[in-house]
Amino acid sequence: MPRASQRLALATYVRLVRAANTARAFASRHLGESGLTLTQFAVLEALYHLGPMSLSDIAGKVLTTGGNLTMVAGNLEKQGLVKRQKSPQDGRVQIIVLTPKGKSLLRRTFPLHAEAIAGFMAVLTPDELEQLGGLCRKLGQQGMPAPSA
Repeated sequence: MPRASQRLALATYVRLVRAANTARAFASRHLGESGLTLTQFAVLEALYHLGPMSLSDIAGKVLTTGGNLTMVAGNLEKQGLVKRQKSPQDGRVQIIVLTPKGKSLLRRTFPLHAEAIAGFMAVLTPDELEQLGGLCRKLGQQGMPAPSA
């Protein structure tokens, strides 16, 4: 039988995962009208705010795997929202660039999405949002612990 501290940690973890899944589902439903997936939106948003980047740089920003990102970038390219070009520093590296069509879509989509997310988070007070942000940062900064044997 788990100790009380272990039960509390597990129960809190389940609540955290459920809350994250609920937030993700909400964001995904909201983006549904744009025709973008969450990962596609995250890639476009990163390119819009940070400029052209390599696939590996984008993967680090949007927290996804390189293999999945290759597919996402390919789908965005097919839609005419991004284009790939070789890096001037290293021809082996592909740089993903937002096209005018991609910029236009993000200019329309981002403010509406940001407003929807703010509405979703409005159940929390500003102090609670600060506290939650700090707690999430603290959890995220501990890295990936080694699996126990």
